[in-house]
Amino acid sequence: MPTTRMSRAYLVGGALALSLAVSACTGATTPAGAPAPTISSASAQAGASTDRNEADTRFAQMMIPHHRQAVAMAGMAVERTANPDVKALAEQIQAAQDPEIERMTGFLQAWGAAVPAEDDMSAMPEMDDMDHSDMGDMSGMMTPEQMNELQGASGAEFDRMFLEMMIAHHEGAVHDSEREVAEGVNPQAKDLAQQIISAQNAEITQMRQMLQAV
Repeated sequence: MPTTRMSRAYLVGGALALSLAVSACTGATTPAGAPAPTISSASAQAGASTDRNEADTRFAQMMIPHHRQAVAMAGMAVERTANPDVKALAEQIQAAQDPEIERMTGFLQAWGAAVPAEDDMSAMPEMDDMDHSDMGDMSGMMTPEQMNELQGASGAEFDRMFLEMMIAHHEGAVHDSEREVAEGVNPQAKDLAQQIISAQNAEITQMRQMLQAV
């Protein structure tokens, strides 16, 4: 066998032996052409998810019920409006905020913090350790009376009321998200807060334009 061919065979054989040795040590095999597992990346993400302060916990625990109410309002609009633009907006809000609720629930579970009870503001955890003025700071939340008023409206009156209420609701979410960006330390929570600011500010602009046509 020529020297060059023997050298190539030796190199290939050596690389194969090294690959098999690594696989044996890890107890796992990697399919040909597949990228190696990024364990360090997964570990970094897991570590970041537990890095939080009181502002991060407050943000998730307060924004979950805030989002739940927005989804409930959007659900009313999907069922009751005859305006295709209002219905499309409501569906957009549902599609955005349902996954955000799940994401914030995941934050709290990863942090070992309690998740707010479904539709029960009185059961929100850790409120005794927080400034109760924060409750009023969850601006934009509708009262039960306002929700009932919206439920009883119809036609153009419903559309106008829905848009006005949702604008106020979004403004509250933006306010609380800006507070998280300023005071929180968890990068994932701060990233979500920034996404909420951008998306809901855009929807506020959209709803103000829609109000002119209702």
